[in-house]
Amino acid sequence: MTRTVLVAGIGNIFLGDDGFGPEVVRRLPRHPDPAVRVIDYGIRGMHLAYDLLDGWDALVLIDALPNRGAPGRIRVFQAESDSDGAANLDAHAMNPEAVFASVRALGGTLPPTYVIGCQVESVDERMGLSEPVAAAVDTAVAAVVEVLADLSPVPIVESARPTPTAARQEE
Repeated sequence: MTRTVLVAGIGNIFLGDDGFGPEVVRRLPRHPDPAVRVIDYGIRGMHLAYDLLDGWDALVLIDALPNRGAPGRIRVFQAESDSDGAANLDAHAMNPEAVFASVRALGGTLPPTYVIGCQVESVDERMGLSEPVAAAVDTAVAAVVEVLADLSPVPIVESARPTPTAARQEE
């Protein structure tokens, strides 16, 4: 049985480290499984919400995390998406909780969601990632490849799969 997996890079490239998700998506190797779809959503939260109505088996979010730890630290965890928060329908914003609420408000069901996140250093108005976050991009790419290996029956290339040095955490 083929599992459909949506990989979503989210973030605003004009806000420094918030552009982490789009940068990781840009560097991901092409996945050979047509059931795996990789998209840079940027700040298009409603676009992601509508795409989630298509009934995916899993969602992998790649995002910048609030500055609560060492900048550049990668975290991999399964997201809790069962909140009943009200939908904040903003077509030009990307807040995962609001996207999840929008999916539910539109009658959809959320798939199991995995997050590959990076602790930010700065989300000030500027283009480009800070040095510690830029240095973490390759580790995040390896973490996405590892998560996809667990979710998709078609491997990218076993011999070329990098081993992430990321700290894996379940939340």
